[in-house]
Amino acid sequence: MMTERSFASASPLDQADVVHTLSLAFQNDPALSWIMPDAERRKARLPILFDTLFKSDLPTGMILKSDACEACSLWRAPGKADTGPWELVKSVVPMLRVFGAGIGRGVAVSNALDAHHPKGFPYWYLHFVGVSPEWQGKGWGGAIIRDGLARTAAEGMPSYLETATPQNVPLYLRLGFEIVEEWDVPGGGPHFWSMLRPANAPGLG
Repeated sequence: MMTERSFASASPLDQADVVHTLSLAFQNDPALSWIMPDAERRKARLPILFDTLFKSDLPTGMILKSDACEACSLWRAPGKADTGPWELVKSVVPMLRVFGAGIGRGVAVSNALDAHHPKGFPYWYLHFVGVSPEWQGKGWGGAIIRDGLARTAAEGMPSYLETATPQNVPLYLRLGFEIVEEWDVPGGGPHFWSMLRPANAPGLG
């Protein structure tokens, strides 16, 4: 039986804990590993990346966390999925610090993600979701995603995500997402699955 879990909206006071959890969770992510192949460099620089993303997603989106930050998720509100010009300008220096010599690969991934986002209708974008390594495989990922989906579906909005991790695809399918596209980042980059969940889809039980 799964232990009862509760999730709440994060505040600026939670920033360090959320950044820590996501940095650990994405250490072996296929896309970030392609951008920064050196594991030690990823370990050192992912906190800078997630610190930047926390600051950009919190004001206009939704950041959820479990009580002790075992799991965290970053959501972008409808109309905010793409990296806008102002966000791009603000993130130039942090992204150079994060990606270094891999900045070209980082830009390639960012551009490809934006190019494959759905067009013509509003949706919530599950930007990142991660579970601290010691809690992975224990249901935390599915639980925090279901919590976020319950909030977005209550607004009558579909939800969208993409993943480069094949093992995650079955979980998202169980939660009501559907594969709408598969694609590769140009230049030998990772393979992605784009997945959309209708607002009235089953899978939250």
